[in-house]
Amino acid sequence: MNIFILEDNLYQKERLLATIKDILKEENLTCRHLEAYSKASNLLDNIKERGSHQLFFFDIEIKDEARKGLEVASELRQVDPNAVIVFITTHSEFAPISFKYKVAAYDFIDKALDPEDFKEQVRDCILYTSSLSGGIQSEVAYFDYKSSKAQIKVPLHDILYFETSQTAHKLILRTKTERLEFYAKISDVEQMSDKFYQCHRSFLINLDNISRIDKSSQLVYFDNGETCLVSRLKMKTLLTKWENNIS
Repeated sequence: MNIFILEDNLYQKERLLATIKDILKEENLTCRHLEAYSKASNLLDNIKERGSHQLFFFDIEIKDEARKGLEVASELRQVDPNAVIVFITTHSEFAPISFKYKVAAYDFIDKALDPEDFKEQVRDCILYTSSLSGGIQSEVAYFDYKSSKAQIKVPLHDILYFETSQTAHKLILRTKTERLEFYAKISDVEQMSDKFYQCHRSFLINLDNISRIDKSSQLVYFDNGETCLVSRLKMKTLLTKWENNIS
């Protein structure tokens, strides 16, 4: 689980940080990253992972910022449909407005609550996110990769392919909406789903998202127009796997 805070008021930021740390200790929960920002751009620039293990606490009103909390949350939601978003605010009247931004916030927490009630609402958000990280989730299948250097959790049906990066020991994950880069071996990732097939030394594809295969050009096509190379020696096996997957 990773927790991020966007709050420009120093007192409120320190209060929320202290509350979260207390809860993590009381519940014996591990948080890989706990970070607080006062500027939206800094927060967005430092989000390296996607998935339901990501918990965000946003203040709706950020002074001297072009992007307010609702706009930042909307921007985040477009690239991470599974993150848990919570608003900490003195403006409860903004709750209905959030639907316009299609944020799907898990909760709105009033800063004016007494300390115990405030803490219990924050606790509920943390425990909820922790339960998702532990796999208590919907029937949607996920690619859930964890290592000492990375944690990535994205819906399997969103993945198009993986490719080797120019950076040694790194892979690039291409989904329908984004590009993620992380440390991993392509052979290890292939073992994580029977939907994955390494069709080339540089490419690992998701059989579910292939739109067509061109044998003459040795290319795999996806619905968004992207392509991957197919090794001549792997074309026959790929065609068999794809046909079996469709049937």
